[in-house]
Amino acid sequence: STGVVKLQPKAEELKFVTKNDGYVHIHPSSVNYQTRHFESPYLVYHEKIKTSRVFIRDCSMVSVYPLVLLGGGQVHMQLQKGEFVISLDDGWIRFVAASHQVAELVKELRCELDQLLQDKIKNPSMDLCMCPRGSRIISMIVKLVTTQ
Repeated sequence: STGVVKLQPKAEELKFVTKNDGYVHIHPSSVNYQTRHFESPYLVYHEKIKTSRVFIRDCSMVSVYPLVLLGGGQVHMQLQKGEFVISLDDGWIRFVAASHQVAELVKELRCELDQLLQDKIKNPSMDLCMCPRGSRIISMIVKLVTTQ
């Protein structure tokens, strides 16, 4: 038989895009250097260095829902070309929601989580798991993240 088989990129060919630095590569000393495929195109990293090119180390793949729920900045939603788009970081990171209802629910869950964390900061002794509101929000997030 003949045809083309798509190959995974070699470790040194795999690259990601950052807002400030453009393309970055996973450093050869990173545990993830030999990983040639990630289920999600998003990584979080702790360290970025520049030698022959810009590298990231101490990185982990992050899925969409944890990124939307726990990522920094405000969550925005808008209708673009008939699709509901959830955006973070002033629109630099964008996701298409399955429906308007899903987009609204995710945005509302993020707002509830932000408020819950603000309450916890104001009252550090508050037990989030014993608080009815806190336990509902946390269990919903756990269910969403583990079943996506």
